[in-house]
Amino acid sequence: MKVKICGITNIEDALLCCEYGADAVGFIFYEKSKRHVSFDQAELISKQLPPFIFKVGVFVNEVAEKVNRAAKQIGLNAIQLHGDELPEYIERINYPVIKSFRIDETFDWKTIDTFENCDILFDTFSSDQMGGTGKSFDWNLIPEKLRSRVILSGGITIDKLDFIFSEIKPAAIDLSSSLESLPGKKDIQKVIEFLKLFNELRSNQC
Repeated sequence: MKVKICGITNIEDALLCCEYGADAVGFIFYEKSKRHVSFDQAELISKQLPPFIFKVGVFVNEVAEKVNRAAKQIGLNAIQLHGDELPEYIERINYPVIKSFRIDETFDWKTIDTFENCDILFDTFSSDQMGGTGKSFDWNLIPEKLRSRVILSGGITIDKLDFIFSEIKPAAIDLSSSLESLPGKKDIQKVIEFLKLFNELRSNQC
């Protein structure tokens, strides 16, 4: 299982996550997000990261050509889409894509079958936010056949790690707000404690 820490806005937080074993960091380019960063800011941070850290850019209903240009400028490894993007849009992206789906009790799981050209991420549905709600949906809703390939997001906290490792067993987890002292700024102690426990559970899984 991999872990991505999203909502990175500064080099100190990025390096902290890398030091304690995060596999990936995420930059949010959605202007309405409290954790929004510019392409130039992300580029400055990206250039100072260790060579093997995975860098992901989060976009919402952005023009595909702009996404590709930004990814090249910043040095992104993958694109995470949190809007209403369709499979044909994904074909126009020059980088590996993670497509987010916002889940509630009414979600049509057959929708996933039409997205064969990307990885998938499940987040919590909100009527007024595209992501970053800090709330979890009922993870037991996830069909068994999807669990091992999904990236799980939404309301992931340190006290839920045991359940995630023992019951859901996703390919990766993605979190942001539960490790913050305020939007866009990570809490050092929370990051350290979370990643230490995550990596302990991961090592026991091997």
